[in-house]
Amino acid sequence: MGRLNCWEVKQCGRGPENGTKPVCPAARPGKYDGVNGGTFAGRFCWAVAGTFCSDNEEQGTFAEKFRDCLNCNFLQQVDIEEGRFLVLTPYEIELMGGSENIYH
Repeated sequence: MGRLNCWEVKQCGRGPENGTKPVCPAARPGKYDGVNGGTFAGRFCWAVAGTFCSDNEEQGTFAEKFRDCLNCNFLQQVDIEEGRFLVLTPYEIELMGGSENIYH
């Protein structure tokens, strides 16, 4: 089985193919497409502002929510799957010259 995106693991109903709830910002095209091998930002959701992770309430910015995200089972799963290649912060993407330079 391939690596799953946050909306597939969390089964929140806010993925790009749902029709009942508003689509989560992590499930829309954007500057973090493909990071950590995800669809859109589906494996980098902790860096996306306004996601609906906790009790379906809109989350804040990366800086506001990152501490809580470190305790998330999904981030921990991505960490294990990506190993030393995990991209954890937007700063790492800037250092690499943008998300188009991340190939997994």
